[in-house]
Amino acid sequence: MITSAAEAIAISPMPARPRSGPPVRERLHQRLFTALHSRSLLYNACWEDPALDRVALDLQPGQSVAVITSAGCNALDYALCGATVHAVDMNPRQNALLDLKLAAIRRLPHDDGFRLFGEGWHPAFRDVYHDALRPDLSPWAQGWWDRHIGMFSGRGLRQSFYDHGLSGLVARGMRAWIGADRGRRRAIEALLDAPDLHEQRAVWETRVEPALWSGFLPWLVRRQATMSLLGVPTAQTAEVERAHPDGVAGFILSSLRRVFTTLPIASNYFWTVYLRGRYTRANCPEYLRREGWNTLKRTLGNRVRTHTGTMTGFLAGHPEAIDRFVLLDHQDWLGAHHPEALDEEWTHILRRAAPGARMIWRSAHPQPSWQSAIRVDGRPLAEHLHFHTDLAETLHPKDRVGTYGGFHIAAVR
Repeated sequence: MITSAAEAIAISPMPARPRSGPPVRERLHQRLFTALHSRSLLYNACWEDPALDRVALDLQPGQSVAVITSAGCNALDYALCGATVHAVDMNPRQNALLDLKLAAIRRLPHDDGFRLFGEGWHPAFRDVYHDALRPDLSPWAQGWWDRHIGMFSGRGLRQSFYDHGLSGLVARGMRAWIGADRGRRRAIEALLDAPDLHEQRAVWETRVEPALWSGFLPWLVRRQATMSLLGVPTAQTAEVERAHPDGVAGFILSSLRRVFTTLPIASNYFWTVYLRGRYTRANCPEYLRREGWNTLKRTLGNRVRTHTGTMTGFLAGHPEAIDRFVLLDHQDWLGAHHPEALDEEWTHILRRAAPGARMIWRSAHPQPSWQSAIRVDGRPLAEHLHFHTDLAETLHPKDRVGTYGGFHIAAVR
């Protein structure tokens, strides 16, 4: 599973509800998770399907959206719908990435933009960065990109930006492992090039799954250290173990099997970039298509704004009502480690929500254990919200990512 819990890394210090201390191994893994994520760019691409979000949110032009930034791809997708977007993240590196994308949309033609964020490198990136992009960035983002300019310079064998960040390092290692064996490499190439879903399913069942799901890969994904590199804290691993009889490895295999046998890879840009290290012009996020890029260039203005901090902190200081909330899956972490902070966040969400506001979130479990424990003004969360369970159950199987156990849609009562 790939999570977007960057907001959960540095949360306001408040005591957790009394509970027995976690085992030593869990504490060590949690320290590793926090150490990695508080110092690094985690996500180089979003792993939540915005095509589902558009339907779930019933997003309309002129509405306002508060979203956890992650890599910023989906914030730009909501802007294409005409929304005003507030991208909030505790990790300033994630906001620096979105700010770089915003500067590129404003200053660069589509071909240069696609080289950067589609192919993941640009032969003249240093000049492009200093001449066109850097002046549009905040001082913090300037300092960070000054130190990490090599991410887009295509060093070595035209290394891609999508090889960088913690999740990128895991993807790069996976591609190296696949490429080390001719049979695995050719099986993946056949999967990515399948002309239709029928052949894609056959390639997966007869060539890819047997080649990939050998002893090494199931062993690797059972390691919490691997999950930490992917952004999965111990709390989410526990939720997966609770939800799936075969644990994390079984959940991942069943998820991949569903994605690659029921949804066409030709329009699945999430797994295309993971397996290829770059998008293609025919298979990429909407903001990277020529029409989307040029639409944003004409209409973007100041409609996408980044905010570094917690969602609670942003809402507490934001004077206007918010129509839509995209909470990703950080609540799995908060619910396990800082339940009072989760109560506080939902209190601010409901106070700032416009009449009829909608919100969506993802989870490692179809019914996460923390959800029934939330209290706002002394009442359970379910008394404040109307859950669109039927719509969520209809949309969830269409998720091109396929790495979440639960998809939740709700509206303020």
